[in-house]
Amino acid sequence: LAFEQLENLNVKSLLSININDEKAISDIESRTKNYDVQLGNINQKFENKIDKIQSGDELLPGVLKLIKVFVAIKRTLQPGDKMAGRHGNKGVISKICPVEDMPYLEDGTPIDIVLNPLGVPSRMNIGQILETHLGWASASYGKQVKEMLTKMQNEGQSSNLKDKLIEIYNHNSHKKLINKMNDDEIYELADNIKDGIPFATPVFDGAKENDISFLLEKSGVKSTGQEILTDGITGEKFERPVTVGYIYMLKLHHLVDEKIHARSIGPYSLVTQQPLGGKAQFGGQRFGEMEVWALEAYGAAYTLQEILTIKADDVAGRTKVYESIVKGDHNFESGTPESFNVMIKELRSLGLNVDFKKDTKKEEALIEKLMIQNE
Repeated sequence: LAFEQLENLNVKSLLSININDEKAISDIESRTKNYDVQLGNINQKFENKIDKIQSGDELLPGVLKLIKVFVAIKRTLQPGDKMAGRHGNKGVISKICPVEDMPYLEDGTPIDIVLNPLGVPSRMNIGQILETHLGWASASYGKQVKEMLTKMQNEGQSSNLKDKLIEIYNHNSHKKLINKMNDDEIYELADNIKDGIPFATPVFDGAKENDISFLLEKSGVKSTGQEILTDGITGEKFERPVTVGYIYMLKLHHLVDEKIHARSIGPYSLVTQQPLGGKAQFGGQRFGEMEVWALEAYGAAYTLQEILTIKADDVAGRTKVYESIVKGDHNFESGTPESFNVMIKELRSLGLNVDFKKDTKKEEALIEKLMIQNE
């Protein structure tokens, strides 16, 4: 057979041709088997896709199609949103004040964010204080450059500005570069750093206390890095100086809009019979050990009993409360919490048969009473 004749034949016709070579026959058979398997898989996938399209989904009666829509929204900061600096100094916004109520510096500049100083000593992340001081020095230097730049534009003299830039970039190689610059280049460099001088320091083997004090003094602010602030609400000065500076504060993806959650009635755990936890499960708020101590300290015995029994894992108590609500009665009886039964089962699994102590005399008296009533 010529190749042209074979080329026009389909697969079935090709397989029907007899060959004398046994090795070739076995090779063709294995290839045919593989071909059939692959073809079967392709057909199966094709049929599955057709079934998926034709069968449709099980929806509620009256619903034709279910559509999920994801909307991108810009969320402005609000109390409850989480923010963090670059040193693990995370926290939640407690209050957003009008700018006129914020504390302000002696020149009238209001503070952007007020951070609680208690977040520093216990966590010992002093990096945030270092960043604050260096940011303050950087911005103060930038302010000086900005003032000189404005003066240069008005008077046309760049000598003072050049001296200031040499003072900032005081390395020999930098000094040479700045000295070679013409007025336009000086202007461009000053314009780049007028909002703050970019610099860096290693964490440990970096700027010492003396270096930072020197920087702060040269930039025209107090060497302590602290300023006298005035309360925006009362107009009175604070008792003592406050550390002021510039740091990076970033908004974290833990927004109060996505966290806010409340539960009335909802799902319970099968084992402990306690409400589930978390917003996704429509769970309850965990009332932990420390919260129990708080209620104990207040002497709120009934509130505590309610929380630990009928609002948690007292199945019989829950039913009784519902009955009393239906009747319009305000009393409730709490039974045995389910967690007690779980504990007994766990003790039995350890080989300790723990059980309730029964008062047989009372039981017998109760049985007699019931028998008399029935008669």
